Amino acid sequence: MEPGFDAAWRERALSGDADAIRVLADTALQPLYSFAFYRVGRKHELCEDVVQATMVKAIKDLSKYEPDRADNNIFGWLMGMARNEIRRVLTQQKSATSLEALWERMDKELLQVYSSLESDPFADEVLQREETKEMVNTTMSQLPPKYREALEAKYVQGKSVRDIAESNGATEKAIESTLTRARNAFRATFLALARNLQVEPGL
Repeated sequence: MEPGFDAAWRERALSGDADAIRVLADTALQPLYSFAFYRVGRKHELCEDVVQATMVKAIKDLSKYEPDRADNNIFGWLMGMARNEIRRVLTQQKSATSLEALWERMDKELLQVYSSLESDPFADEVLQREETKEMVNTTMSQLPPKYREALEAKYVQGKSVRDIAESNGATEKAIESTLTRARNAFRATFLALARNLQVEPGL
């Protein structure tokens, strides 16, 4: 089960509890790396710079994190800081203007995509098709952690809905609902990326 970054955790972390800080690092490093990787042109050194700077700033500014407003999910707050760090490193690159403009368009479109998922669901066939590995990885890296982890558990690790439910302390119905939303998010994100990257998805 993914650790919760609630008010109690925040207080422990602010008091200097090493275990609380370790939980944040262990949980956030890989999602942050995946989020930043394509946004910095797949340059590992720039990505590592972004992740390190984001984590340092997060620990320094942890008092600004509001668990209640974030529904105890710290990733939105972290990714907001990561976007700022991405802009910083891109200003030092020749490709800064084009990459930053691309992801500004993408963020606006993806925000609309996620806000419409509840009322306007998409078909769920995308994960059954053989897409290019790069586009699938790009898409997965941009999904909210909850959706990405659900899809990885089901389609990469091959877990059953029952197994996923047991490991997350949830009902099978809840997991089915999450998977449906995650597949919808994957398809919508894939199509949004394809349009902006001018890649033909073959759907």
